[in-house]
Amino acid sequence: MRFSIWPTPARPWDEILQLASHCEQTGWDGVYFADHFMPNGPGPEPLDGNVLECWSVIAALAASVPRVRLTSLVTSVTYRHPAVLANIAAAVDQVSHGRLTLGIGAGWQENEHAAYGITLGSVRERMDRFEEATQILRSLLGQPRTTFEGRYFRLQDAPNQPAPVQDPLPLLVGGGGEKRTLAIAARYADEWNAWTTPELLEHKVSVLRAHCEEAGRDPGEIRVSTQALLFLSTDKEWLADKRQAQPGQPAQPGPPRIVGTPDEVADIVARYRDAGADELIIPAFTFGSLARAKDTCDLFMQEVAPAFR
Repeated sequence: MRFSIWPTPARPWDEILQLASHCEQTGWDGVYFADHFMPNGPGPEPLDGNVLECWSVIAALAASVPRVRLTSLVTSVTYRHPAVLANIAAAVDQVSHGRLTLGIGAGWQENEHAAYGITLGSVRERMDRFEEATQILRSLLGQPRTTFEGRYFRLQDAPNQPAPVQDPLPLLVGGGGEKRTLAIAARYADEWNAWTTPELLEHKVSVLRAHCEEAGRDPGEIRVSTQALLFLSTDKEWLADKRQAQPGQPAQPGPPRIVGTPDEVADIVARYRDAGADELIIPAFTFGSLARAKDTCDLFMQEVAPAFR
């Protein structure tokens, strides 16, 4: 399995760089970064809070941090036109000497679309737009010229030069929608990603494989990555408090969580692997200070990761 870190965009750039550099030096495989412009809230109202812009950060990491793969998790095609995004991705792939995976999604965060006056649209509109954008990106990142006529996007003999270093540049499709998102992933993606528990991942992978069969594609061509919040420690008292906030409890909704000692976490990672995960992404959102984040990353890499290498 591969293991990658996901720094929080709320932290200062210097801390993001230090954490990414530390992970690169200690054996992690990649760095993922969210593409949003503000914190997420329960409704369309904007929230205050620092959020560093994704592609500026990824370009800086491409020039500053060697070896690891770099991925947007994920860029919404609602606020980045696919032709513009293809040029951005090609340039970052050049800067990184071929270490970029382009992660894209249909868009979902209401408040940033409302704040910036960007149309989000109905779920159907988002998915139709996303499918067009995915086709355009596939073409622009692999062909000298692209002509496309769709409902949302129109391109005429469009170039993307210089081309990416990688041929093809890997495309990640993010999202768990079983009817459209997974079908799009089955046709166009090199990697599929969603937040999951091991049980949910096993189900989603089975759906992805069914879509691959329908599309006439080998599901082994698509890497599977997933993520969950991590609470890892050898301090059992500290863990006891975290165990009380497991998913499914009414007072604690939210993303999937991995909670435990190194041995317990290794057991959970094994379940993800058995469910079909090729890569586990660890968000640093719950790690606290930079020093504690480094310590948690080191504990994971020293006590959990070796069993899966």
